[in-house]
Amino acid sequence: MATARDIRRRIKSVKSTQQITKAMKMVSASKLRKAQKAVLDVRPYTRKMENIIMHLSGVDSVHPLLAARETVNNVLYVVIGSDRGFCGGFNGNLQRFLDHTLSKEEHLYHLVVLGRRILNHCNRTGKPIAVNYTQIGDNPSYAQARELSGYIKKSFLNGEYDEVYLVFNEFRSIISQIPTVKKLLPLSYDRSKDDPQAIDFAQRQYIFEPEGAALLNTILPQYIDISVYRALQEAKASEHGARMTAMNSATNNATDMINRLTIALNRARQAAITKEISEIVGGAAALNE
Repeated sequence: MATARDIRRRIKSVKSTQQITKAMKMVSASKLRKAQKAVLDVRPYTRKMENIIMHLSGVDSVHPLLAARETVNNVLYVVIGSDRGFCGGFNGNLQRFLDHTLSKEEHLYHLVVLGRRILNHCNRTGKPIAVNYTQIGDNPSYAQARELSGYIKKSFLNGEYDEVYLVFNEFRSIISQIPTVKKLLPLSYDRSKDDPQAIDFAQRQYIFEPEGAALLNTILPQYIDISVYRALQEAKASEHGARMTAMNSATNNATDMINRLTIALNRARQAAITKEISEIVGGAAALNE
């Protein structure tokens, strides 16, 4: 049985850990507010650009970023993870989702990997990596997104890859981050009858200045940039939310452990006092004999 000294040492150690997890939770909460605001700001901008491109995609001049390849030979997956751990199932869920997605891929593929954790997983499992980026930081910038999207656009237009997909955790709430795969190139839209955007497209007529082809040539590359930027922000907000939730659970678990150890400490003290009383009573009884 552990002595009272051992239990006190254990309580002190757990309290120190609890202070660390509580501080990490507060830091993540502060970072999450900024990341969540960035996600909420970029989402409507991206959707509006999608609507504009959908209206413009019917012009006579078809942009190379819209042209689907007759034969798909090589596919590029851009996977956005994190550099640091202590964020619950954020990286584990993304890794399993990536493995499941690639297991169904029938074509040759390569990966662009962002984040040290997902990079280690891909190296360990022998996945082909074309480019990797680490140390993205807690606030991805638009310049970083343009650098990544520049590589994507160049590789697609040069014919190195026939399709490009983004794989990331989509931010839903602090406790919900959904692994998602989104086709980035070539751009395509579903104009089925059940698609709200298709209904809007059919009912509205727009006049563009300059003409549609010139506007499409300008806005399409920018849309790729903003789509990559949105994916970075979604992934970063998901990471902060997952870490905040994980550190909150760790702090609560530490509180429960301290309570259990305190009860064990009281029992150990009571046992020691009872033993001392028994020894005193036994010694007095021996003297009286």
